[in-house]
Amino acid sequence: MASDFSRTLALLRREKKISQRTAADDLSVSQALLSHYENGLREPGLSFVVRAADYYGVSCDYLLGRSLARDGSAVPNERLDVQPDPAQQKNLVLDAAGLVLELAEQTGSKQLPKEIEEYFSFAIYKAYRYMYLSDPAGVQTVFRTKSEHFDALSDARMKLSELRIRAAAEGAGGFGLAAEELARPSISPDELLRRYPSVSKSLLTVLQQVSDALEGLSGQKPKTLQKI
Repeated sequence: MASDFSRTLALLRREKKISQRTAADDLSVSQALLSHYENGLREPGLSFVVRAADYYGVSCDYLLGRSLARDGSAVPNERLDVQPDPAQQKNLVLDAAGLVLELAEQTGSKQLPKEIEEYFSFAIYKAYRYMYLSDPAGVQTVFRTKSEHFDALSDARMKLSELRIRAAAEGAGGFGLAAEELARPSISPDELLRRYPSVSKSLLTVLQQVSDALEGLSGQKPKTLQKI
């Protein structure tokens, strides 16, 4: 809780453009205690979390880092201590991928959607081929690339795709891409929820799941908290 809460608490105050002293007075705590909360030196009680959520106009789930949506929607089942539904998870991933492609198209880039599609294609190819390799009856000659080479070659092509996606998203060109003048509509979580109230929750849930997984790999595995 500490890292998610402290980071979000400090960002919300800065976003509101108020001093730490003003926020502390409004939240009925000392400036020193608020500083400890914002720097992750102390964990607050639930009453303070509720007051802070009301003060900044966000949900407790957002303030605690359980959701990327300010209204507290799109909380992954893992954070609610609920067993994920495989069918639901599949729909989340499909909806999230579709929205990413749609957002890429809205930039007006002719190259960005294509690069993202290719990146997804290589990921699908690798996943399918790993499953195929596990089948003793699978005939390896159906694939042109040797089994001992395909994963490294796919990784290399995907790393190039990552560079090209970043270049295309910036419109700067490079890595074989032409420079483009792009539209840049906001893709903040709040704006996505406003424009895509249904599918945006899938994307935000997937982003939260991956963020949790990355923190787990870095030794900062988030704690499971009870929903307030």
